[in-house]
Amino acid sequence: MMRALAALAAVAILAAGCGDRAASPFKGVDITGSDIRSDLRLNDAEGKPRAMADFRGKVVVVLFGYTHCPDVCPTSLANLAKAVKQLGGDGTRVQVIFISVDPKRDTPELLREYTRAFNPGFIALTGDRGAIEGVTKDLKVYAAVKESADPAKYEVEHSGQMFVFDGQGRARLVLPPSMPSADIASDLKVLLDNA
Repeated sequence: MMRALAALAAVAILAAGCGDRAASPFKGVDITGSDIRSDLRLNDAEGKPRAMADFRGKVVVVLFGYTHCPDVCPTSLANLAKAVKQLGGDGTRVQVIFISVDPKRDTPELLREYTRAFNPGFIALTGDRGAIEGVTKDLKVYAAVKESADPAKYEVEHSGQMFVFDGQGRARLVLPPSMPSADIASDLKVLLDNA
């Protein structure tokens, strides 16, 4: 978890040094113009291949986690669900994507049930370990299995930040996992209003 927090801090420091932060309309870290990108290329819970292009025209929020995550994942998903609700009708123009970093335990059925418990419109993506590592590498996300004495009770350390892409698929924001729903909704609204 310390590596994940250090990575998020590094992104925030780098972004803060670029341009006039006070002029930004965002509460999250504005990464507009960065080289962060991803085509995703993973399968959804129904086994359908998905790519970022499938969500063209929507603001996309991507976060990484796993269904056995004790705190960060459910908190982030709950805050995202509240933010989407706060957007009212505009919430239908936001797509939240939860990418599993634990393909061993996170079956498609479990992922579908997990994400839909927060919002029926949220989707989960998964794949084999190599495909997931490709996406984490694209987005510069840390994820590593933390072994346990009981092999069935291992944890997966992972970065908790959320990535926001605009309707053209460009990376625009990095949001911290603890960001309040009202601030998330505010940032999403700015992107939706300028689509």
